[in-house]
Amino acid sequence: MKIIKVAIWTIFSLMTLSSMVANAEVLDPIAQRDKIISDANWKEMETITVTIDEHSYTPNQLSFKAGKAYKLVLKNEGEKKHYFTAPEFYMAISTRKIEAPGQGEIKAPHVIALEIVPNGALELFFVPVTKGSYTAYCTIEDHRKQGMEGFLVQEVALKGV
Repeated sequence: MKIIKVAIWTIFSLMTLSSMVANAEVLDPIAQRDKIISDANWKEMETITVTIDEHSYTPNQLSFKAGKAYKLVLKNEGEKKHYFTAPEFYMAISTRKIEAPGQGEIKAPHVIALEIVPNGALELFFVPVTKGSYTAYCTIEDHRKQGMEGFLVQEVALKGV
């Protein structure tokens, strides 16, 4: 009987421990933004450039790793203004700032869309937090229907300590 109790206790303890590890707290990209941003290594930031023109993003598929610092450069080489709309993606990252080179920057916890004027550029400095696949698209007229859509993947969730 004593051996059965010890075995049950051991199994229960291991299940509890594995459950705690599996369910470690996933950080909230908005509420815990300051900590996530300050913990990121900005000296090893990776820069990814997306070229925007009439009805396309190039490249149109991007992959990010949780906890890593990124600068996403959105360059509009088209003749019209375009949007990089990705509300779910923006809620899954911690945004450090959005910069218009030579013009200024915005510091906000999140946005819904970025508008890039012809021959303009915006730089999004961020840290991926929440695992998932997200869609980016242009909301102007029928641009999305004509192929102005991209896909963003965050490979793993950033977990708290």
